[in-house]
Amino acid sequence: MILITDGGSTKCDWIAIDKNGNQVDQRIRTKGLNPAILSEKKLNKIIRKSKELMAMSTEVEYVFFYGAGCGTDNPREMLKEILEQIFPNATVDVQEDTMAAVRSTINSNNEAAVVCILGTGSNCSYFDGETLHQRVKSLGYTLMDEASGNYYGKELIRDYYFNIMPHTLKLAFSHKYNLDADYIKYNLYKQPNPNAYLASFAEFMFLNKDSDYIKELIKSGLRKFTEHMILQFKEELNTGIPVHFAGSIAYFSQEEIKEVAEEYGYKVGNFVRRPIEGLVDYHIKNL
Repeated sequence: MILITDGGSTKCDWIAIDKNGNQVDQRIRTKGLNPAILSEKKLNKIIRKSKELMAMSTEVEYVFFYGAGCGTDNPREMLKEILEQIFPNATVDVQEDTMAAVRSTINSNNEAAVVCILGTGSNCSYFDGETLHQRVKSLGYTLMDEASGNYYGKELIRDYYFNIMPHTLKLAFSHKYNLDADYIKYNLYKQPNPNAYLASFAEFMFLNKDSDYIKELIKSGLRKFTEHMILQFKEELNTGIPVHFAGSIAYFSQEEIKEVAEEYGYKVGNFVRRPIEGLVDYHIKNL
């Protein structure tokens, strides 16, 4: 049995397939498993809490885990060791979530493309058809992650408190969320996964996309992401390669992404909301 995992900071999707490429069961979902943020104890607890995963723990022969926070050695190795303990008969391969985005968006295995993730967090890489290249190391949701869910959540809360948000939207925002200052600070500084908490506010944008304020907010974040991340591969983009996008923020911002891409002169390729489906197809083809 092969277990394929798309692990974000907010949620984690697991799909098991047999050696013939057939899906064994329904998709399994757990809480997010970002090893750059969560402790070893917390990661262990989240995985072991899933009865479905524990029921198949000894049957799994390969685990392909693609996850947020797995781009640096220490977090990646910690999660790999945890997975090897939980699935003792499995060969475990842990890679960063960017590779999941690559494999789920490119049109062929050797296609060159710039691939972006806009989900709870954000990232951007160049895939030359064989190797993944990154020129900016992510410093996480506090300093980077522009145009991500947590970026937009932060901007919405700031605009609400600084009275930049239009009055009618302020009323709607306050009705949808608990905006008490102490409650917000508690979730940001006392609870795990503050990035996922911030990202939970991003849904508000897509419920109010008819607002000029919201449209400009989305495009402003995309312009920053373009200038700081996508255009680091300007030389490669000049050859005409596409820019693919994965993640829910990207999926629901397709119109704005295309408008910003036109401003900066790059070609938009594919959009994938959930990389897990593309990953299953990839691994079935490569069984």
